[in-house]
Amino acid sequence: MSRKLRFFKDQIQKAGLMATARPALQPDLALEELEIQLAEHEVELIEMNHNSEKLRQTYNELLEFKMVLQKAGGFLVSSKRHAVAEDRELEDHVYANDDYTDTASLLEQEMRSVPSNQSGLRFISGIISKSTVLRFERMLFRATRGNMFFNQAPTDERILDPVSSEMVEKMVFVVFFSGEQAKTKILKICEAFGANCFPVPEDITKQRQLTREVLSRLSELEATLDAGIRHRNNALTSIGIQLTKWMNMVRREKAVYDTLNMLNFDVTKKCLVGEGWCPIFAKTQIQETLQRATFDSNSQVGIIFHAMDAVESPPTYFRTNQFTNAYQEIIDAYGVARYQEANPAVYTVVTFPFLFAVMFGDWGHGICLLLGALFLIAREKKAYTNTNSYVL
Repeated sequence: MSRKLRFFKDQIQKAGLMATARPALQPDLALEELEIQLAEHEVELIEMNHNSEKLRQTYNELLEFKMVLQKAGGFLVSSKRHAVAEDRELEDHVYANDDYTDTASLLEQEMRSVPSNQSGLRFISGIISKSTVLRFERMLFRATRGNMFFNQAPTDERILDPVSSEMVEKMVFVVFFSGEQAKTKILKICEAFGANCFPVPEDITKQRQLTREVLSRLSELEATLDAGIRHRNNALTSIGIQLTKWMNMVRREKAVYDTLNMLNFDVTKKCLVGEGWCPIFAKTQIQETLQRATFDSNSQVGIIFHAMDAVESPPTYFRTNQFTNAYQEIIDAYGVARYQEANPAVYTVVTFPFLFAVMFGDWGHGICLLLGALFLIAREKKAYTNTNSYVL
């Protein structure tokens, strides 16, 4: 259950929501009911996250396709205009010459009769991350031995990466090549670099029609994503109202089970047995506390408390107060005295201030430390109250 509650807390933080500090007053749930309810919420959230990721991936693919259609379409139009201009220039200056039919070979005349779109020139269009476009172009050049033409253009907007959840800059590319082997090599290189390839028709009319279809699907997906995000935020908000209460309940149950794990189960007497050390002066106080716990829990069986004879040496315990606790911690940092040994902290209370004064023999520094200590002492009760309320 703790894992599920941490999962809910992380999801609320990722969504930019805040869990309410004061939960709504609702009747307490049993631990079994809470476990069933948390499992249902977890399954619902996992399913919503999975559907949202699939929709986001489809949306990103369509968004990339739209950018490829816009940029690659411009490349194809410019290349066609350039090819038409070259054909026109050849027609005006070469083919129109009277001596061309006499001097041209049969192969040149055959190539003239073949249209330009049947010359075997192909292209592959797609989109790739901007950080890898230079290595991608270099690899294409080496694989095709320079028999390709590479065009690229930056996208107008960044695209959300579903893996890292960050906005990434991408580049639209069009590779012109010739031959089936070059096509196989280029497709393998695109797959290795993580480039997404999309088919772009050469006809401008088909390009416009395909662009309209992509835009309509993008608008539908945007509406679906917005509705899914609203539904997920509503579910997280309802969870966040009770999240603090559920976490306190689970933390309290874990503390109870941690305490029970330190006890031993007596099979013959069918009871729990706990062994430990306590100071002699606290024996009466412990008995009163156990009797009060028995009365508050409405237990029909009382708690039995009696002293035992131990063979091993008892642990060391020194009674301290708010003043001597700091000196005792300094001594414990060097080592803890054995049982019934003299406590060096008693002498340190006197000697440590003098040693500190020898190291820092400065009146100004000492006055600053004195004022800071007096300020902390004056606000001791308030700080102690805030610490206890935070822990609870």
